[in-house]
Amino acid sequence: MNVQTNWLPFSDYALHAAVCAIVAGAWVAFEVVLFLFLRRRPKPEAGERVRDARSRVGLALQSLSYVVVLVFTRERFTHIAPVGQVLDVAVSIIIVVLAVGSVWLVGSAFGTLGAQWSLTARVLEGHKLITKGVYARVRHPIYTGMLGMLLATGLVESHRVGLLAGLIVFWAGTLIRIRSEERLLRAAFGAEYDDYARRVPAVVPRIY
Repeated sequence: MNVQTNWLPFSDYALHAAVCAIVAGAWVAFEVVLFLFLRRRPKPEAGERVRDARSRVGLALQSLSYVVVLVFTRERFTHIAPVGQVLDVAVSIIIVVLAVGSVWLVGSAFGTLGAQWSLTARVLEGHKLITKGVYARVRHPIYTGMLGMLLATGLVESHRVGLLAGLIVFWAGTLIRIRSEERLLRAAFGAEYDDYARRVPAVVPRIY
């Protein structure tokens, strides 16, 4: 049951409704960023050297994780767990930061990768190891952004069980993608990639 806040100029319901609207807007922005990138990205100047089709299994699991989160939903504009007013506002701020930050992160990663981006893990002829921009913070910033959108969506829409299940499915898919991509990159760049991997975390800064 929602409880009216006593120290804010708006209701608890209004707070949750606003956060839901922001997350929905972030999803629209996410789709626009992806559409514009796919429409405008330059074509690779060189041919493909090698690819790993198994990475598509990871992509399928990542996509499934969003379905899981949205299937196991709770009553709209309610808390995912019983929390006090202060924590509820704090969580709402975190959700907004996750949603907006994730869109920016994915857009920045797309712009940095350019023609080297692909749905399937691959290495092109003359492939370059990208370590600048957001890639100086995490090795797979697109997956970081996808994780952020999953968390933001789950926190505003999903039941706790649904969010946990979605995170497990997403992480399983992400591990498949990372191992597939990094196997190709290590084969192509050797010690240079090993050094990069030692310095920069894979998905979550300072954790993994």
